[in-house]
Amino acid sequence: MQTVSRKPVVIVTAADLAPQALDMLTPFEVVFAGKQPTEDDIVALCAAHKPVAIIVRYGKVNARIMDAAENLQVISKHGSGIDVIDQEAAAARGIAVRAAVGANAAAVAEHAWALILACAKSVPQLDMRMRDAHWDKSTHKSVELDGRTLGLVGLGAIGRRVAAIGIAFGMRVIAFDPYAKEAPAGTQLVSLDELYATSDVVSLHCPLTAENRQMLNRDTLARFRRGAILVNTARGGLIDEAALAEALASGQLRSAGLDSFDVEPMTTPHPFRQIPNVILSPHIGGVTDAAYVNMGKGAAANVLAVIEQHAHNAA
Repeated sequence: MQTVSRKPVVIVTAADLAPQALDMLTPFEVVFAGKQPTEDDIVALCAAHKPVAIIVRYGKVNARIMDAAENLQVISKHGSGIDVIDQEAAAARGIAVRAAVGANAAAVAEHAWALILACAKSVPQLDMRMRDAHWDKSTHKSVELDGRTLGLVGLGAIGRRVAAIGIAFGMRVIAFDPYAKEAPAGTQLVSLDELYATSDVVSLHCPLTAENRQMLNRDTLARFRRGAILVNTARGGLIDEAALAEALASGQLRSAGLDSFDVEPMTTPHPFRQIPNVILSPHIGGVTDAAYVNMGKGAAANVLAVIEQHAHNAA
């Protein structure tokens, strides 16, 4: 009896992937891990299916998962943040790690601006007051952004889009990025200390590394211009959350807009829930209709590129 050769497997750490990405992956059997897969769930799937690739949407990929997938050639992130992948463990095992760089840049930049504007104009707070029958016209003052300074930590694909919008709003735009060789027109590269001290709005757009974990702490938040706005659509681990809660309570910061947290989903109870001048969203900056397709296609393309390179090298 003739046996049918089974397609190599790609595991997706989610319950779905854009149809356009699935079309690209027809040479593979795609196995979904579910909506919120645990480490044990992914290990079990790896042991059962021996995937050649993992597309990471939710959760983390560590050495234990890699060791359960003995045929693994590539770990492909559905997005740009690869801090959820143990890159040292992957390198030690000869497993490629790839990111869909820029695939969600427009989405995240737009959400950063949604949070900046919500903070500057107190949109959620005024909405709640109106629903409670208050009319705060005589007592409320919003922050006007025209002529103010926007400080960007990170000037990659997302940061550059945020900068362009800031310039369109009439803001002075400054940025810190140790890897940027030049800044786009209208944006000035400065030191991190100068950025903290002179910005009216600080927006984070850098990857999380061992070196910059909790870069915003009691010491650095104290150097901010009093009454500044902080927005984080990057990674929660960049901020010492207890220190931020203190800075918001004391008035050192006017407000903060946060789309990412040190532990996700955000733990319960959490002090941020009781702080009126922080605006929260559940790490959905990159989750839009277009970005869903772009990130899926980018992640699939990275899988195909690495697998093809392996096949070429083996030939």
